[in-house]
Amino acid sequence: MDIVPWKSFGEISRLRREMDDLFTRIFGETSLSKIGFPKWQPLVDISETDTHLIIKAELPGIDAKDVDVSITGDRLTIKGEKQREKEEKEENRYRSERYCGAYQRVIDLPTRVEKDKTEAAFDKGILTITLPKVEKVKRKQIKIKVK
Repeated sequence: MDIVPWKSFGEISRLRREMDDLFTRIFGETSLSKIGFPKWQPLVDISETDTHLIIKAELPGIDAKDVDVSITGDRLTIKGEKQREKEEKEENRYRSERYCGAYQRVIDLPTRVEKDKTEAAFDKGILTITLPKVEKVKRKQIKIKVK
């Protein structure tokens, strides 16, 4: 009986080929990067009062300085870049992780708002955007004298 050394990288390569074959059969592509899984987008809650639209976006692990909020036409855009670096050092172990990625969420506003009076606040990973609604023009009623 011959002793054959175990080649761990060969096994990993074989597993990757099998996974690529599986995804090719399912999606018709050759790798995960070509499938086009959706990028991360912040989750939002939109509420409305008689006078305001209130949008709350969850942005965990992001600093307020890394958030860009803008309004163009009837669309609100929340975008930025998330960067994180984590390093752990112990006696017999070292671990380092880095993450970097851009995000963007575009929201069609359901009503006209006063863009210049919009306010945004960021607290504990929650971005709250308060958009005052444009006051509806009251219809003026004119009495017409019938002759």
